Amino acid sequence: MKIKVLLLTLLAAGAVFAQVSVGIRIGAPPQARAMRAQPPSPGAGYSWINGYWYPEANKYKWHDGYWTRPAYEGSHWVEPHHDGQQYFAGYWDGDHGQVNHDHKWDKDKSHNRDYNHDHK
Repeated sequence: MKIKVLLLTLLAAGAVFAQVSVGIRIGAPPQARAMRAQPPSPGAGYSWINGYWYPEANKYKWHDGYWTRPAYEGSHWVEPHHDGQQYFAGYWDGDHGQVNHDHKWDKDKSHNRDYNHDHK
C-alpha cells in the first residue's frame, strides 16, 4: 500500500512539472499594404504606427496605420515582425518596461484608439 501511495505521489509531482504545448503555424504574413499618404499628425506628442498584419485565430488580419500617443513618456514603438519561423507582436518599450498593444482596444468604439493624456 505504501508503495502505491509513493508511486502516485511521484506521478502527481511529475505531472506538475510537465508541459503540453499546442500551436498552429500559419506561416509568414502577407506583404504590408502600400499607404498612399500618411495623414497629418493630430498634434504634438503623437507617434505614427505603420499598418501591419497580426495573427487572429488561424489567419492574419490587417491593422491600419494610426496616430497615437506613446504608452508612457519616453517609450518607443517596436514594430511587429516575423523572423521566418515565428511572429513577434508589436509593443511599446522604454525605461518602464513593455506595454503590449491589445487588439480588443481597437474594437471598442467608445474611444478614439488613443491613449488618454492620463494613461500611465
